[in-house]
Amino acid sequence: MLSQTVLRYLMAGASLIALSVFVAPAHAQTAEDESVARLGTVTVTAQRVEEDLQEVPISITTLSDEKLDTLKSSGADVRFLSARVPSVIAESSFGRAFPRFYIRGIGNTDFDLNASQPVSLVYDDVPYESPILKGFPVFDLEQIEVLRGPQGTLFGRNTPGGIIKFDSRKPQNEFEAYARAAYGNYNTRDLEGAVNLPVIDDVLAVRVSGLYQERDPYVDNAYTGEKDRYEGFKELAGRAQVLFTPAGTDFSALLNLHARSNDGDARLFRANIIDPGQQGLGAGFDRDTVYFDGQNFLTQDTSGVTLRLDKGLTDSVDVTYVFGYESAEIESRGDIDGGFGAAFLGAGNFGPGPIPFPVETSGAVDALDQITHEVRFTFDDGGRLRAQAGLFLFQEEVAITSRSFATLTPGQPQTTVAQRALDTDSKAIFASLSYDVTDRLVLAGGARWTEDEKQFRAAGDQRTLGDEQVSWDVSATYTANDDVNVYGRIAKGFRGPTVQQRFGAPSQADSETVLSYEIGAKTELFDDRVRANVSVYAFDLEGQQLTIVGGLTNDVSLFNADKSGGYGFEADIEAAPLANLLVTAGLSYNNTEFKDDLIIAPGCGGGCTILDPAVFDGNGNLLGYNISGNAFPNAPEWIANMTARYAIPVMGGEFYGFTDWAYKGETNFFLYDSIEFGQEGYWEGGLKFGYKSDRGYDASLFVRNITDEEALEGAIDFNNLTGFVNEPRTYGVQLRWDF
Repeated sequence: MLSQTVLRYLMAGASLIALSVFVAPAHAQTAEDESVARLGTVTVTAQRVEEDLQEVPISITTLSDEKLDTLKSSGADVRFLSARVPSVIAESSFGRAFPRFYIRGIGNTDFDLNASQPVSLVYDDVPYESPILKGFPVFDLEQIEVLRGPQGTLFGRNTPGGIIKFDSRKPQNEFEAYARAAYGNYNTRDLEGAVNLPVIDDVLAVRVSGLYQERDPYVDNAYTGEKDRYEGFKELAGRAQVLFTPAGTDFSALLNLHARSNDGDARLFRANIIDPGQQGLGAGFDRDTVYFDGQNFLTQDTSGVTLRLDKGLTDSVDVTYVFGYESAEIESRGDIDGGFGAAFLGAGNFGPGPIPFPVETSGAVDALDQITHEVRFTFDDGGRLRAQAGLFLFQEEVAITSRSFATLTPGQPQTTVAQRALDTDSKAIFASLSYDVTDRLVLAGGARWTEDEKQFRAAGDQRTLGDEQVSWDVSATYTANDDVNVYGRIAKGFRGPTVQQRFGAPSQADSETVLSYEIGAKTELFDDRVRANVSVYAFDLEGQQLTIVGGLTNDVSLFNADKSGGYGFEADIEAAPLANLLVTAGLSYNNTEFKDDLIIAPGCGGGCTILDPAVFDGNGNLLGYNISGNAFPNAPEWIANMTARYAIPVMGGEFYGFTDWAYKGETNFFLYDSIEFGQEGYWEGGLKFGYKSDRGYDASLFVRNITDEEALEGAIDFNNLTGFVNEPRTYGVQLRWDF
């Protein structure tokens, strides 16, 4: 049950939302003034049908067009979403290959190659379950939608935190093309483009798009004397789509072929860049230098095909079938201890700082194959009732190999190898209804039955685990006036059981379930010049899946906490106060907590100051530390962001400036609290100046991380005070041409 504190918080939020209903003006002005800018309608498919964002009873943020193009400047990967959306954090200990997403604090720090994540990524109607699929590059997109809270009814399992939904631009029955080229420091090259061809008018259209990103290494290896050895990357991705809409039929077929090649360096772990007794980066941190005696590289290849078929069965019933096939391979090897040598070799034979023992490991997905089928029926006859129902099938087979190496031995031979395979089969049946009780009140609800089964195979161990769960949601939306909608939503979601293994014994965790309560208001004010949406939420997690990563036991193992939860709010604002000025702002507060009386987790293995109480057995042996009451890892309480674009019209075009800023609040990296393994809150900003011509071209200068902020994004805690850091300041020039 919700605590009294959370209930009071919800009541206070409800009061504020109710107040907005009565104080919001229906129209700030009655006369049309064409010189005043107005915000356009935002269409989303959060409920699998096209709807006005303001009418959907879910906390949603969208990214598109120039804002999306700017945030991913200078070769940025999908982690650019971190703190750019309220309640959203993205980070990775694999760099560009393996993003980990957190929404409202719900996420997973696990770096295992078959780690289960509670935030799902859906790309063109297909869920990307494996974490190595979730980093597919962002290019030629219609829109990104972030749907918070459990989305178990329409999107299924593994969505306790929500989903991030990517929708590519689809083929159109008219010619369209664009090309974008950027060049920046570190010899960064970033090329993107697409061409849309109407092959047969109103029958056959083709769209081909691609992305090429490359950066030269700029980090020196002071141990080997190599200059400009690390932090380079080379990314190549493409998509080809064919849309077939035969004349005289209510049928369409969309074929989507896509692929990615990613080569470069693994994440750079930097030894002892944290000072004992201090939070954040230490005084001696040097972004341009590491001291590695092991290897460091990453290669990744993915490809897939999506087929979507749509058919109108009657004037009010449509059927949609979506088939998806994804395959992937990856190998990553890194110098995990972040330095050279080891303390047992004697003074002068290790560094920088203490290196208790060398660690060099690799992880590889030898083969991954994911197949999905979904068929859904939608009913809408223009009356009060709308409905959806469908069937979903999911199959995944993955084979993984982990290795460790003797860094100090000539040739760095392999010392340990662990191979395992995991097969997943899942099936689901779902239905959702929406009914207009009155012209102002809409009630909606749905349910989904899911059966999840996994078969795990490793040397000396074979096991099967599975579960059946029912996810559901109910909501009410009330139109207070033409400018204000208020809503309430209760939803249940779950994450299926999981099992994993590296070099030790396999560990597994049972399903986790979440029950979420949300109320919100969506408003369009001052004659459509301001869009302000706010939501207040609380959730209870039962059986939350947690991962011990590293620490004193140098282990990766799964376990379930009995009870945990959180509460908070999100606010999204978009305003056009002047004809040539557009401003956006976002703010979120996320309070999370482990609520068991006793949850034992091991502390760090080297150098940190643990703040949690130690737990001992009857013989005085340390069992670990009680993390009860702690916040979730990588879950800052405060996230804020803003953008502003101002243009000066001139004959034939406009000069413009665009700035964006994001704040990531104080963050703890692990289950336990310590002084060292965290990062104080900080801002990162960007700036772009350019000229946009009416003839279709746009020339600009840009800079990312304009203040050159240096911050920890994560750490390794079993050896020394090792960490990894954010991206450096980048800048360059960009030219885009739309035909």
